Amino acid sequence: MNRYPVWKYVILVIAFVLGVIYTLPNFFGEAPAVQVSSAKATIKVDTSTLQKVEDALKSAGTEPKSLALEGTSIRARFDSTDQQLKAKDAIQKALIPDSADPQFVVALNLVSRSPAWLTALHASPMYLGLDLRGGVHFMLQVDMQAALTQRIESLTGDLRSMMREKDIRHGGITRNGQSIEIRLRDAQQQEAAKRLITEQFVDLQVREVSNGTDFTLVVSIKPEAARKVQEQALKQNITTLHNRINELGVAEPVIQQQGLDRIVVQLPGVQDTAKAKDILGRTATLEVRMVDESTEARAAEQGGGLVPFGTERYLERDGRPLIVKKQVVLTGDNLTDAQPGFDGQTQEPVVNLTLDAKGARIFKDVTRDNVGKRMAIILFEKGKGEVVTAPVIRAEIGGGRVQISGRMSTAEANDTALLLRAGSLAAPMEIIEERTIGPSLGAENIAKGFNSVTWGFIVIVAFMVIYYAMFGLFSGIALGVNLLFLVAILSMLQATLTLPGMAAMALALGMAIDSNVLINERVREELRNGASPQAAIHAGYDRAWATILDSNITTLIAGVALLAFGSGPVRGFAVVHCIGILTSMFSAVFFSRGLVNLWYGGKKKLKSVSIGTVWRPEADTAVKAD
Repeated sequence: MNRYPVWKYVILVIAFVLGVIYTLPNFFGEAPAVQVSSAKATIKVDTSTLQKVEDALKSAGTEPKSLALEGTSIRARFDSTDQQLKAKDAIQKALIPDSADPQFVVALNLVSRSPAWLTALHASPMYLGLDLRGGVHFMLQVDMQAALTQRIESLTGDLRSMMREKDIRHGGITRNGQSIEIRLRDAQQQEAAKRLITEQFVDLQVREVSNGTDFTLVVSIKPEAARKVQEQALKQNITTLHNRINELGVAEPVIQQQGLDRIVVQLPGVQDTAKAKDILGRTATLEVRMVDESTEARAAEQGGGLVPFGTERYLERDGRPLIVKKQVVLTGDNLTDAQPGFDGQTQEPVVNLTLDAKGARIFKDVTRDNVGKRMAIILFEKGKGEVVTAPVIRAEIGGGRVQISGRMSTAEANDTALLLRAGSLAAPMEIIEERTIGPSLGAENIAKGFNSVTWGFIVIVAFMVIYYAMFGLFSGIALGVNLLFLVAILSMLQATLTLPGMAAMALALGMAIDSNVLINERVREELRNGASPQAAIHAGYDRAWATILDSNITTLIAGVALLAFGSGPVRGFAVVHCIGILTSMFSAVFFSRGLVNLWYGGKKKLKSVSIGTVWRPEADTAVKAD
């Protein structure tokens, strides 16, 4: 009656072993480390860089615990923070001779001390949140007006091209703040332009402005379209920040929207605020502009004089100045891919670009009107613009596929493709708030959270053993297994543990024991009604299951609601809460029953069970069950 088949015990043993394996990495802690990554898209971290780092550490007399090239970065692990800081200084001195133009990012970090065999099994510790691990917190303000301005600039060029294509004559198209003014020659041209904007530019609204004999249209972005531009700018900035922050090696950065125009960035484990700010400010933007080839521009390039009105001076990669027009033809938003390759006829290295539909149309118009002229591709990084390449337009280019060529080596073609693929910000940002949480405070929070869970567990188990005797011990073991499974699943999911998550763990222990209390009391009730011990155990587990399932489902619904509608710490609490409910149902019912069956199931003539005092209210007496 109370015997599990062998296959059920096999499943329980496998689940327990897996729980132990995936929980173990959390007990090894973290070691101080130094991470080296590229500071520029053209710089690669490879085996030669690894050799330089190794030589620098040997010269400084610092022996790393481990040194390896992991993906696109190098990580050196040390035994103490003193060695870590000494190693950082040595590596910076070797790899960054010019601090004004760093080629690499050398950042302090923390890595797991888990042994290699656990890492080989993909067993990793849980990520710790900012409140437990320490780190830096930034609040960034996105310049939404700049995003709208950039959009208006793009639409101005589109309008100019479309009106030329439709042969609508005008007296000039200029941007005035967040609107576009179109001066037309007569009422007929004004009506044609108005019809074109209404039909082809659904995001724009137009109104007529009468000023004597002038015919003027004022075009602006519709409010709903402006909101969409701002939302897209925010999403693109968040995506780009994710890509850039990977260079710091942060295990689980928090990058999320707050309000309409702000982004919160939390970097657990990073203590170097200046380095983190440097990485955030490094996000690149890409622009395509036409080169000014006028006599004044050439004179400004050669003599360094004043640049003509409406142009700017930038340096090419070889240091030569180049005068380009301010008007932006294309941005990185229109570039979907950039790959190095070779020309089919000359076999010289080239860079193949792929543009989106809008970019392809603009590029076709611009190249058709500027054959024989140069087009500059400029990358803005750390607020400084650099001309990546400035090829001559040989012919009209359509179809969205562009080839850049011209005296490039294979390495230069690869570097150029890397630069062009660099993430771009849709709008500039500035840091309006920053906080640093020290590792000592995080360690204190971990200790307090760990103590609360530990003492809660001990008190619950002690009470259960005193009140339910052997069944209380079974319940305590099942509770420990529940905690083991909870930590293992969080580690397998690589979830981020925060203080609210630790609070949810403590709550999960208190709620998990409820299931065992229901089972034990049900067994007691069956014994009071005169059932045999084996029948009481069987009926107790079977009849308590419906109540346990109902109570846990209702609690799970509340947890799912918190997960769906909450944010930040509330979601962290909800994740641990929901997983804790599921693991408690498995451990309290199936695991504890397996223990009871293993202990009592083989006894055919069982006369009593150790489940504490069984009260008989009708007889006003109490009978000891064991």
